[in-house]
Amino acid sequence: MASNSETRNTYITVYMLTVLVGFPTNLLALFAFIQKIRVKATPNCILLLNLTISDLCFLVFLLFKLSEQIAGHWAFPTFLCPLSGLVYFSTIYTSMLFLTAVSVERYLGVAYPIHYKLRRHTAYALFASLGIWICSFGHCSIVYITEFKRDNYSLPNVPSMNVCYDNFTEKQLQVLLPVRLELSIVLFLVPSLITCFCYFGFIRRVISSPHICRNKKQRAVGLVAATLAVFIICFTPYNISHVVGYIQWKSPDWRIKVLLLSTFNACLDPIIFYFSSSAMKRSCCSFWTRIKGICMLPPLLHKLFNRGTERTGSQDQMCSSRL
Repeated sequence: MASNSETRNTYITVYMLTVLVGFPTNLLALFAFIQKIRVKATPNCILLLNLTISDLCFLVFLLFKLSEQIAGHWAFPTFLCPLSGLVYFSTIYTSMLFLTAVSVERYLGVAYPIHYKLRRHTAYALFASLGIWICSFGHCSIVYITEFKRDNYSLPNVPSMNVCYDNFTEKQLQVLLPVRLELSIVLFLVPSLITCFCYFGFIRRVISSPHICRNKKQRAVGLVAATLAVFIICFTPYNISHVVGYIQWKSPDWRIKVLLLSTFNACLDPIIFYFSSSAMKRSCCSFWTRIKGICMLPPLLHKLFNRGTERTGSQDQMCSSRL
């Protein structure tokens, strides 16, 4: 079994890797979707924009988790603990729900192209996005109920201000465990089944269609594979811990370890953006072209400098010959 120092180092490494990879890729996606919406707003683009905002919020409050692991205790003001927990856990479920909404939008566009095109309005996507935010934050408000009862913590030797959303008592678990079970059913199991149904129907119709080119079929397969990978790797183990915790009537010791897998969601979502949005693909290509241009600047400057020295040397030779 790994020691506490090794466990902390693992958490710090995963958190830092997620932040360093997640922030640039999601900011690139945010720029691409904002530019796309300025030209023409579509329901799919609005859903992906909200998904990007959710990931960025997750990454911002992941910095609190990173600082807590580095310091070894909660070193911020008390009111930030429930706020960071609320945003941290809520954005995990908002990402899941927005991925489900994207799968529904994709499936309807392929299964019922004519009827859906006639009824496809951005206002529906806006209302759906608002409902997802309210649903997720409303369910995860249980963090405030548990965190404001700091006198109920089970470790009397640990000051309450040094502990954030950990070491629950039996009284707290009586409220927390049923809510976690409800979260795993309503916000994970149901969206997972909807996503699987929509994407299996989506990929079956896309592959069997002779009017869709091979490139678009490959993008569709990549979209489905990336989305299902996020559900399996990032969301499934964490929500299984809710079910196991309710059956055993205690918070599993390995829950924090599978929760660590959920942080990779912010890194894997940009892959979904790349396959699901042509705007994101163009933005990535444009960004890569600019990077290559920046990398080519030193050789160009070197050539210009050499040309300058060659011209200066030739002029000096001409002047000396004239003299």
